[in-house]
Amino acid sequence: MFLAGAKNLEAKKEWINELNVFPVPDGDTGTNMTMTIMAAAAEVGSLGESDMETLAKAISSGSLRGARGNSGVILSQLLRGFTKSVKTSKELDAKAIAAAMEKGVETAYKAVMKPKEGTILTVAREAAAKAVELAETAEDLDTFFQAVIAHAEETLAKTPEMLPVLKEAGVVDSGGQGLLEVYHGAYDGFLGKEIDYDQFDKAKGPSVTKIDAQTEAEIKFGYCTEFIILLDHPMSEETEHEFKKFLMSLGDSIVLVADEEIVKVHVHTNHPGQAIEKALTFGALSRMKIDNMREEHQEKLIKDAEKLAKEQEEKEVAAQPQKEVGFISVSVGKGLTEIFKELGVDYLIEGGQTMNPSTEDMLNAIAKVNAKTIYIFPNNKNIILAANQARDLTEDKEIVVVPTKTIPQGITAMISYVPEKNGQENTEAMIQAIERVKTGQVTYAVRDTRIDDKEIHEGDIMGIGDKGILAVGKDRIDVTKETIAEMVDDESEVISIYYGADTEESEAEELVAAIEEAYPDCDVELNAGGQPIYYYVISVE
Repeated sequence: MFLAGAKNLEAKKEWINELNVFPVPDGDTGTNMTMTIMAAAAEVGSLGESDMETLAKAISSGSLRGARGNSGVILSQLLRGFTKSVKTSKELDAKAIAAAMEKGVETAYKAVMKPKEGTILTVAREAAAKAVELAETAEDLDTFFQAVIAHAEETLAKTPEMLPVLKEAGVVDSGGQGLLEVYHGAYDGFLGKEIDYDQFDKAKGPSVTKIDAQTEAEIKFGYCTEFIILLDHPMSEETEHEFKKFLMSLGDSIVLVADEEIVKVHVHTNHPGQAIEKALTFGALSRMKIDNMREEHQEKLIKDAEKLAKEQEEKEVAAQPQKEVGFISVSVGKGLTEIFKELGVDYLIEGGQTMNPSTEDMLNAIAKVNAKTIYIFPNNKNIILAANQARDLTEDKEIVVVPTKTIPQGITAMISYVPEKNGQENTEAMIQAIERVKTGQVTYAVRDTRIDDKEIHEGDIMGIGDKGILAVGKDRIDVTKETIAEMVDDESEVISIYYGADTEESEAEELVAAIEEAYPDCDVELNAGGQPIYYYVISVE
């Protein structure tokens, strides 16, 4: 049921992405929820024979570490609470499932600082409440599941009434829709519908490994070739001897076992096709298998090298004198990443609006910074929960997540750090500093919608501020000017502009000249951010 739920969510992810209120070109709710549940599905797929406890652990651990974005983190917490409730069960009835759904909701609500109704949390809570209501009298699981899912659908349909922004955009909550797709898929799994689970198997898809010269030299005959010949006629001793002699001319490690009806053949050769062609003269072939031994050897060498490199890296990190304080920041774009490095950030995680880093990405970064206290700057509101989850899973270091929602906030927070202050003073100073930063981002719309009383059409240029859409138009210079005009007030002193990968420097310089003329009392700074998708990122302080 779990794998079927994951499969159905994956199939609907693009549609769920389109339900996002802001029509920005990013992979958001559907992508994040899918990558979260698929991380858990991969762990489940790697299990051999499993009992409820190992299955529960795989789902919980996989989803926690793979969680991306707020919706993904909430989904991982729903799964964590559910699996915690059922891990010692031998079988599940309606009461056990209802109790597990309740536990999942309780766990998810605890993970969110300010739970908002009209979201995935509301759909999960109402589904769990309905399950508890029906569990006492449920005669069978089929009707029980149908009723719970129907109530979840009714709740989802009401989300636009709970969140005005959903109603204005004419959509239901995307996270709630994602959860509903998991329910639908799980129910299909319960019914035994035909579902392709191949992608969850341990065996991965074909990959290509480049063979180096040393491996070529070490392995004289590269292909381990095996097959069975279904003989047209019994093979005489003389023919068997001649066939064996032929195989010896092609390679080595030859095994040839014949009886009246079949011949089993094994040979290491550089020309498996010639061995097969010859074998076809004696009859039909069965159970053919050709493995590239050089590739297998090379993969082993690569794995050994990767293992050695990882061990070496861990030793190097451990060997470095432990610092009192370290810094991790999420960044996107070469220019912005260089700015963070110059400010003293120890480890940069590539990510942001187009790809929210997972909890696992955060944990890997934490492992590579040898410091007693580590500050993390998520720089995106959709990454904060994953950072918090990584903090809660870390035991040997103190992790402080500074709730930066934008890149400019992260830069300001880093600048605000003063080594002479203690941890609490620095954290308070950073939080106060980011509250003074206004951020604007200029991008393009990927669909028609209506937000903040503004009609938006696909292809329009949008200026998005901290609390909504600031400007919409056809010309990006004009929209950027209008966006800055909405951000600047009498107390503003500094306007920082970071131009993106798709913006020419000459255009950015033209914009800065106009801004300097319009706001002579402000310092205007221009930086090459290199960020994708966003033509400009602006901060005003």
